[in-house]
Order: sequence, then structure tokens, then C-alpha cells
Amino acid sequence: MSRRGTDIPTAELELMGVLWRLGTGTVREVLLDLEAQGRELAYNTVQTLLGRLERRGYVRAVRDRQAHVYHPLISREQVAASRLGTLARQVGGEPLPLILKLVEAQKLSASDLRELRRVVTELEEDARRRNRH
Repeated sequence: MSRRGTDIPTAELELMGVLWRLGTGTVREVLLDLEAQGRELAYNTVQTLLGRLERRGYVRAVRDRQAHVYHPLISREQVAASRLGTLARQVGGEPLPLILKLVEAQKLSASDLRELRRVVTELEEDARRRNRH
């Protein structure tokens, strides 16, 4: 899992999103969640995609009675951070322009903006502490 999620194709990433949302899931539970979102895949397709994710170490399957229950082994945050880092390097290496565009392009709620301010404040304090030492 050296690339920390940058090698997960779109279809498999969609299944990871279901597992992150549900916490765990059988093939049938993942399939039903996808159907609720208007996405139609065959049972065998979902089973194959989950198997690929398991072989690459992104999910773990645990046998529970007659079905395998899949557990994500990588977080949404790890995948997002890795993919954003890769994207920043691909478009010029500087993360700030990418971050600014991402923030500007989204319709962030007041709550999201407060959280963003909190994180920026924490990062500023960390930077100040590092500069003092």
C-alpha cells in the first residue's frame, strides 16, 4: 500500500466511499447502498472490485456466517491527502494555489469555514512553535 490510495481506480474508489460511509459491508450491503444512490452494478462486479481492493490491502474481508464483511483499511482522509499531494505535484508542485482553488470552488458552509479557520490557526501556532526552537 505504498501509494496510499493513489492507485485506486474510480469504480473501486466508489466502493471505498460506500465502506467509509457504512463502516463495513457485505457485497450485498454495498450493492444496495449503490442502488440507493442510483448506481446499478451487478453483484459479481461489486464482488470482483472488493476482491481487488482486498488483494491490494485497502480492505479486509472477514467471514461472518455465509458472507464476507469488508472493512476499509485506509481512511478517506489518507486517500484524499495522497491524491491531493499527487495532483499538486502534477500541476506545478505548489500546494497553496491548489488549496485556494479548491476552497474557492466549493460552496462551503459557515460551519466549514469555521473549521477551516480553526485548522489554519492551529497550523500557524505549530509553525510559530517550530520557528522558536
